[in-house]
Amino acid sequence: MNKKFVAGAGVTLFALALTAKDPVIMTVNGVDVPKSEFEYLYGKNSQQQLSQQPLDEYVEMFKLYKMKVEDAKAEGIDTTAAFRKEMEQYRHDLAAPYLADSVFLEKLLKETYDRATQEVEVSHIMLFKSQNPAENAAKRQRIDSVRDALLSGADFTELAAGISEDRGSNQRGGWMGYISAQQYPYSFEVAAYATPEGEISGVVESPVGYHVLKGGKRRPARGKIQAAHILKMAQGNDSATDSKARHEIDSIYNIVKANPSAFSELATRRSDDRGSARQGGMLPWFGTGEMVAEFDSVAFSLTDNSISEPFRTAFGWHIINRIASRPIPSMEQMKPEFLARVTNPQDERYSLVRDNQTSRLAAKHKAKLNDKVVESIERYISTNALDSAFYAAYGNTSDGNLTLITIGGNKIPVSALVYEMRNIRQTNPEAALKIFDNSLASFYNTSLVEVEIDRLEREEPDYRNLLHEYIDGSLLYEVSVKKIWDKAAKDTEGLKDYFESHRDNYKWSVPHAKGYLVQTLNDSIADEVRKMAAVTGRDSIVNTIRKSFKGTVSIEKVLVEKGGNAMVDNLVFDGAPTKPVKKNFESFFMIDPRILTEPEEYTDVRGLVTNDYQNEFQSQWEDELRNKYPVKVNQKVLKSVKK
Repeated sequence: MNKKFVAGAGVTLFALALTAKDPVIMTVNGVDVPKSEFEYLYGKNSQQQLSQQPLDEYVEMFKLYKMKVEDAKAEGIDTTAAFRKEMEQYRHDLAAPYLADSVFLEKLLKETYDRATQEVEVSHIMLFKSQNPAENAAKRQRIDSVRDALLSGADFTELAAGISEDRGSNQRGGWMGYISAQQYPYSFEVAAYATPEGEISGVVESPVGYHVLKGGKRRPARGKIQAAHILKMAQGNDSATDSKARHEIDSIYNIVKANPSAFSELATRRSDDRGSARQGGMLPWFGTGEMVAEFDSVAFSLTDNSISEPFRTAFGWHIINRIASRPIPSMEQMKPEFLARVTNPQDERYSLVRDNQTSRLAAKHKAKLNDKVVESIERYISTNALDSAFYAAYGNTSDGNLTLITIGGNKIPVSALVYEMRNIRQTNPEAALKIFDNSLASFYNTSLVEVEIDRLEREEPDYRNLLHEYIDGSLLYEVSVKKIWDKAAKDTEGLKDYFESHRDNYKWSVPHAKGYLVQTLNDSIADEVRKMAAVTGRDSIVNTIRKSFKGTVSIEKVLVEKGGNAMVDNLVFDGAPTKPVKKNFESFFMIDPRILTEPEEYTDVRGLVTNDYQNEFQSQWEDELRNKYPVKVNQKVLKSVKK
């Protein structure tokens, strides 16, 4: 597919059929500027001013602005890989609100919120996926057999204990406790909430495995709590270890019961959970299903500001101090986190959002897949998988030239998709088919999105004007860095000459002190620094002394006006007594102190000189631009501009 990237090409006016409703207001270096773009920027400029800038003044400023953009293109800035990449990213980011289906997203959000208001009890039998497609196929067959056995009356608890690979629940007969929305993969969540109490679900394939669920009870959501805990580890079945841990936790509990304020300090010193112990036992906020079932049960049974009795989990013996609680957020509060999840390709709902977008855009742009070609490719992959022969067969060949997608009157060949997939290899036909189908769905969506963004550039003034502004602003910045800011700042000889030629522009109203300000740990070190300074060149004195007296001396070159530094005032301007700024330092003095009534070199006023020197470059550049780039203004259209 020939992907059109107008922004990356640096063209600031996209292919528009400029009608009488959007006439050309001026032409800069042969590039037409529509009235709508001029009015948009003039209006924005006016909003940023205390009083509106006269139109004729703004026209002159706008012409220079466009000339600079043209000069940036002449420098090739718009063709660099970095610039093209940045513009492409912005182009898509700016289009995101236009591409989103708010109705569909609100539907998904409401579905999630409705589930979040309830917690559901779940038991499951699970077989983990592996990296081996053949092994996964066998596991899928096995989980199908497990479900058939359950439907025929087999005991769920026994099968879970003997078959399930989820170690967190298999020893409890598959019981996971209660879960809430957005804790588990979407496919698992859907099945958990859809399966009635006591019923058996269909086989659920999640990103991590294959599941059969047993429905359980439901209860209102309990929100989240904040708690701290103290743990004495006692994992496994060693009775002696368990007895010792129980004795220690009982001892701690007795202290806490008598003095609850001691909980944090005891957690820090005596909890075996070192991660939380460093925070006084504090755990992150958690909700239903985020902790092991026994911990969850005790924590939620407490009231805020209460402490539990010792209890056992698989990790050992705990005491919980429940600190605070909060209800489930409102749907509006939940929205930002929800949108972040569903726009992440790792979330299963991402494909739902993508496919919905594809369906909408396909209808809008009269697009369709060539089903016969797709079926032919899928048959090939089902037999041969994705190997080098596939890419040879569907690369730049007659089969590769077959039409895969039609969007409006434009045809996209099979070879365009194959090129995007060129680095993928998969020898298992079933896995290869899934990869192809997902790649096709993504490619079809991307193709439609590109077409829709092209439409936005042509038909949506708000989008087009913002994009123009960003592209032109970026070009203006880059060319200004190259031709003015860096050029002036790096021209040391030029800065020196400019300063010498304009000394009268740089006067001080108060005297300045110049030299090296030194602070030392004590007077004896100060004497050593003075000795070293006497034999050290001034170009290296700062680094030499810092290295030689590391940690005991502070030295810096200073140029400070009278009244600007208490230590310098004391030493040079007979100011009031003071102490070193550095903590625990006792002595301070200056090396080569001098009083200046005016700058002696350009570095004494580097910022001012550099700014003035840049302004001189700016003026010269603008004169060059006026002679280099012709501008024609349509005065009739200009008179119709909204003021």
